Amino acid sequence: MTTRAILVGLLFLAACGQEQQDPVLTSELTSPTDVTLHWRAEAGAAGQVVEYANAADGDYTILEFSPPAKNSYKHPDLIPETQFYYRVRPFSGPASATVDVTLPPGDAVPEADGHEWAEPRKDGRGTKPVASPEATPGNLKAEVKHANGILLTWEDHASDEEGYLIELKPAGAADYRVAAQLDPDVTSFGLITLPDEKTATCRVRPFRFGSPSNLTHQKTGKV
Repeated sequence: MTTRAILVGLLFLAACGQEQQDPVLTSELTSPTDVTLHWRAEAGAAGQVVEYANAADGDYTILEFSPPAKNSYKHPDLIPETQFYYRVRPFSGPASATVDVTLPPGDAVPEADGHEWAEPRKDGRGTKPVASPEATPGNLKAEVKHANGILLTWEDHASDEEGYLIELKPAGAADYRVAAQLDPDVTSFGLITLPDEKTATCRVRPFRFGSPSNLTHQKTGKV
C-alpha cells in the first residue's frame, strides 16, 4: 500500500470517529436565563423525554415528552447564576387504538364527586414484551364523568413496561401530548382535562426508556 493510500485511510477513519463522537444533544444559552436544547432524535422511537438536573449526578426532572418529529426545547426564565444539566432519552412502546371524546361545555363538577373514580387502578397482568406489537393495549374506552373529567380504561397486555402514558390530541392540534405518566400494570385512570381539551382524541401506550444521551451543561447568567 502506498503512503498516500495509508494517509487517505487514516483521514477517513479519523472522520468516522469524529462523526461517531458528535453529541446527540447540544444546548445554548439564548439569554442570561433561557436555555435552548437541540437533539438528534432516535429513529423509530415514539418520542424523546427531556430532563434536567442542577448537578450532573443529581435527580433528573422531566420537562417534556416530545413527539418524534420534534428536536428542540426551550427552557425559559431560569434561576440566575445556577448550573443546569440536560439529557434526552428515547421512549418506545405500541400505542393503543384511539377514542374520541367530547366534553360538556362549562366546568361544572357535581358536588358529590370526590374523584374516587379517577384513582389509577393497578391490576394489569400482561405477558408480552413492550417491544412486540402484541403488547398494544386493548379495548380502550373513555367515559365522560363531568365537564372536565374522563375515565379511561384499557387492557394491559405488556409484561415489562416501565409505565403507561396517557396521550391526548386536542381538536386541531398537530401532535399528541402526554397528559399523564402512570405506573406499570395500570388499567384505569381518570383524566382531568385542560380548557383546550374539551374535544380530543385519546390513546394509551406502555413504554420503556432507551439509553440517555450525552449530558449538556449551561450556567445561567446575572440579570
